Amino acid sequence: MSKKDNIFGIYPVLEAIKSDTEIDKVYIQKDSENDKLATIISALENKHVTVNHVPVEKLNRLTNGNHQGVVAITSPISFVSLEAVVETALEKQKAPLFLVLDQISDVRNFGAIIRTAECTGVDAIIIQKKGGAPVSGDTVKTSAGAIFKMPICKVDHIKDAIFYLQGSGIKTVAATEKADKTIYSASFNEPVAIIMGSEGKGISHSVLKLVDDQAALPLLGEINSLNVSVACGAFLYEVVRQRTN
Repeated sequence: MSKKDNIFGIYPVLEAIKSDTEIDKVYIQKDSENDKLATIISALENKHVTVNHVPVEKLNRLTNGNHQGVVAITSPISFVSLEAVVETALEKQKAPLFLVLDQISDVRNFGAIIRTAECTGVDAIIIQKKGGAPVSGDTVKTSAGAIFKMPICKVDHIKDAIFYLQGSGIKTVAATEKADKTIYSASFNEPVAIIMGSEGKGISHSVLKLVDDQAALPLLGEINSLNVSVACGAFLYEVVRQRTN
């Protein structure tokens, strides 16, 4: 992430929280003896902001200034509620298409996925508040500006989002190499949400147990996995292929 996306220091961060500044993540020094950091945590209650307690070395890498144990990462976009985007998508004549990212951690992968999602008509991207890549300047750059056209929802837990999607009549399909069938045997013509897993661990086991269906990409070489942004593109364009035939 770029240092220009950062606000650091106790009072600057508090002022940013109180103002209309869109904040994506806040990093707070763990084991700090500064009591004023608790004021920041209190001010963030009921806000859609991820708080991470990290070693001081992490904060030192984020800024060259006197961070006083706290660095906030600003977001170039405003997030939207899951309920709002689902309602809007269901009102359209076409079948809704959602993309759920289970803790994608690399900002370049995240940006590339946003770009592909916008090109394939995805209605919204759903991410978890904690554990995922920040929405930063690097994300904007990699997305080629698509992030400003793509609604992004932040939820407390991916599992809750899946329950809500299913309750709204949207089929959930996990992209996983553990699946018994390929994407070419799956149906994507109905309202659907594609779930993509993280770069290192894939989709979490607890999420896999909840989905309606699973599908894999055929891998014909010796390497048994694809970059997540490439795999995501293959899945989304299979949806496009089925829906335009």
